[in-house]
Amino acid sequence: MTDLSHSHHQLTAAPEHLNNTGCRIQHLDGKGRGVFASRAIPAQSLIEISPVLLFSASEYEAHGKHTVLDHYTFKWRDGRMALALGLGSLFNHSESPNVSYVLDRTTESIRYTTTRAVKPDEELCIFYGSKLWFDPVDRSPHISPDAKTEDGWGGLSAIQGEVAADEDPLEIIPENDLPFTRIKVTSDHDDEDTEDSVRTVQVWAVDIPDARHITVMLKWLKQSGYDTPTLSHLKRIRKSPTHSTLLLTASPDPPTLPSDPTMPLSDPYEISVPASAALTPISLKLKTALWPTVFAPPRKGEPEQWSRARLRWAQRAMQHVADEARRVGASGELPIVSYVPAPFDALETGYDDDRPSFIAHDIRTSAHHPLRHSAMSVIRKLADSRPRRAIASTSAPPPAALAELSRSAFSPKPPEPLRNGQFYLLTSLTLFTTHEPCLMCSMALLHSRVKEIFYLVPMPRTGGCGGAACVPKLEGVNHRYGIARWKVGGEGVSDEGLQIDDDIDA
Repeated sequence: MTDLSHSHHQLTAAPEHLNNTGCRIQHLDGKGRGVFASRAIPAQSLIEISPVLLFSASEYEAHGKHTVLDHYTFKWRDGRMALALGLGSLFNHSESPNVSYVLDRTTESIRYTTTRAVKPDEELCIFYGSKLWFDPVDRSPHISPDAKTEDGWGGLSAIQGEVAADEDPLEIIPENDLPFTRIKVTSDHDDEDTEDSVRTVQVWAVDIPDARHITVMLKWLKQSGYDTPTLSHLKRIRKSPTHSTLLLTASPDPPTLPSDPTMPLSDPYEISVPASAALTPISLKLKTALWPTVFAPPRKGEPEQWSRARLRWAQRAMQHVADEARRVGASGELPIVSYVPAPFDALETGYDDDRPSFIAHDIRTSAHHPLRHSAMSVIRKLADSRPRRAIASTSAPPPAALAELSRSAFSPKPPEPLRNGQFYLLTSLTLFTTHEPCLMCSMALLHSRVKEIFYLVPMPRTGGCGGAACVPKLEGVNHRYGIARWKVGGEGVSDEGLQIDDDIDA
């Protein structure tokens, strides 16, 4: 699996190099230089930021393509050619890569991130795409101009699902070209035409007493990172005779407001708002009674559109769960993994780029516990990461707690009351999993208010998302989430090593 890190002359040693994330350069006989981990590196760790050296198209055509640089450069979006510096040109190719990357055109650099946990002394590899311009074996690459033209990268291919430099990340992918099949869980008009059927989410808001400060706060909102597409189906301002209210964010944590003594604001507080746009005039009236809502009647049969950038985000996530499942399967556990990445809109807008992701695998075998399913475990991980809040209860406390309650009655800060929807864990989040969740997990996902799930392996006898039953399609449930079955082989995601007995509840 040789890549461009192998130079034209025979190397016998690698230079001394160690960055602060634990990467080092090592020479392998017959393969050339590569990047290795000097210590254990957790999944989703940023291991390298490589600046790029850019050449104009004419400069490269006249000079660069006739030199060894032709083996390393790739196309930048504006027609220029880019050479990755630092460790960027030294990562070798692998069909099962443990490193992905993001093109950062604002800083003219490439950011490399581990897709799974990496062991000490393990080589760090990227995926150079299916149309390789070199032989993926331990010998020098054979550059093919035709292959480079087809690939579109002139030296680097799309790695782990990233959008290639000459592709438009906003391009809408035709429905038939998507690597997954959507499973319908609603009627053609899931219109929420009764008061009880309107689905809501909890959102942070702030009151603005002086109307002159509305424009200032809207400008601050755009600069703060809180202005994400999550609330795009709602108007951001609601006016009343005494004040105006501004929606801030659906994040579970309270936002930090600007500190300006000349601009009095209320403390942030949570309110219930509609979870989606209004599809009919009746639902518009009902939803606007809660909060001003956008009216977006659907075209008949029109599904949600997917951009190329969003598709790459999903492909990376699905590849990640499949790779991790094969790893845990080799250790003796059931090869079932669930993963909740940072939402796509957060990555797309740059909002809260450090928002954590959560991954968990099935541990029924090692724990000897029938409920230790991967979906349940990943929900628990997410719950444990949230700040704990006091919960008001209408039931009588046990006698042993009476003395403590008596003391707490004199506390200047009473327990925070439970608000409807306050502890929904998966609002606006997507779950990727190797296997169709069972009935128990499907109901847990419904109660957690997950936005959508993607699974690779169907479980027709035990699955709760279209197999034995389809939980979000049941009459009387108070939430519906999207379901999509990833096509085996779609965007390179394989189900090899993931098969389990049909009778197992995944």
